[in-house]
Amino acid sequence: MTAIPFYNGMAEQGLRGHAGHSVSPGDIAIGVIIGRTSEFFDFFVYAIASVLVFPKVFFPFAPPLQAMLWSFSLFALAFLARPVGSVAFMAVDRMLGREAKLTIALFLLGGSTAAIAFLPGYETLGAQAIWLLALFRLGQGFALGGTWDGLASLLALNAPENRRGWYAMIPQLGAPLGLIVASLLFAFFTASLSTADFLEWGWRYPFFVAFAINVVALFARLRMVATPEFRRLYESRDLQAAPVLETVSREWRTVAIGVFAPLASFALFHMVTVFPLSWVLLFTPEQPTSFLLIEAGSAAIGVLAIIASGRLADRIGRRRLLVVSAAAIAAFSGFAPQLLGLGEGGEIAFMVLGFILLGLAFGQSSGAVSSNFATRHRYTGSALTSDLAWLFGAGFAPLVALWLAAQGGLLASGAYLLSGALATLVALWLNAELASRH
Repeated sequence: MTAIPFYNGMAEQGLRGHAGHSVSPGDIAIGVIIGRTSEFFDFFVYAIASVLVFPKVFFPFAPPLQAMLWSFSLFALAFLARPVGSVAFMAVDRMLGREAKLTIALFLLGGSTAAIAFLPGYETLGAQAIWLLALFRLGQGFALGGTWDGLASLLALNAPENRRGWYAMIPQLGAPLGLIVASLLFAFFTASLSTADFLEWGWRYPFFVAFAINVVALFARLRMVATPEFRRLYESRDLQAAPVLETVSREWRTVAIGVFAPLASFALFHMVTVFPLSWVLLFTPEQPTSFLLIEAGSAAIGVLAIIASGRLADRIGRRRLLVVSAAAIAAFSGFAPQLLGLGEGGEIAFMVLGFILLGLAFGQSSGAVSSNFATRHRYTGSALTSDLAWLFGAGFAPLVALWLAAQGGLLASGAYLLSGALATLVALWLNAELASRH
């Protein structure tokens, strides 16, 4: 089945919502950005708390390094639960519809996040506090599996032929934007409060903010999903959820390639966000506030790099950009981690270079092989590849990178990043080989 042209169908004619308001591609892009920013804000609130808060609040009995590793172990639970959530919520999608699926998923995500905000620490509940934190983290991951709405696919796959790179980068803007807001929020509380007050109650406020943002994002997404164009594409099966087992059995090659194609960017994602914050906190005298500000500023540069990736992909080709950026990330892994040991100047250099590379790679990593799926399996296949790519490329990145750095120094942490870059290059080569046979 031929995809309905995005540009002609929406840019020229516009769409009509329930109230008769025109819904343009720009409106959908805004809805996508709001939705993704809310998801990544949730993500980074928990990630930053995994470094600044959870080791001391939930693992006070362990040495600092061990407590951080335990905290990162819980961090990974969401990535394990996410594919399970995708399978479950696709069943909800088929039975109750996309609106019901998104509503349930986002309220579960917000509820799990808010529950963490109310959770007493180890000194109050003992080991039960750790188990409850693990449960709520699993709830976050399970809910994230249900937040896949198909809007990103609508933008990327039905965009004009010469602007697909531009539309593909739009959903990716949510990651640095979510990091900027989360970093600045935590920086404010760490700068304004004493350490005791921050660990007692200050850290809980960002989790409340995350719940409020989820509610706003829910309405933004529901407005887009309710448009006639989305419903038309849904009814034509372009955006329908196919059975998971059927998709995997018929499209397993594309799923496998899609999982490994973005690993370079996903591995770098945590190497320039969660990992450096943990290293600085554990092994340097620097205060977290200053590094959070460095992180927010570097993420702003990452926004510009993602935008640039859209232009470059349309000019030189998406695959070529991914190959070049993966090779650059491989080179980056060989020297850049050591910059974190050279003081504030080295930290800034590491973060700025890292976010430039991340923006160029991550900006085009989403759905790198989505067009290879048959129309019937595109929605489900894209969701599965995204979930599994995050699991393999990012879920255990902070844990593995910190353990490697603690055992063999900062240079050793680059091994994880190098493995992701090599996986991406191999996957892109295999994708090109398969394409040449058809």
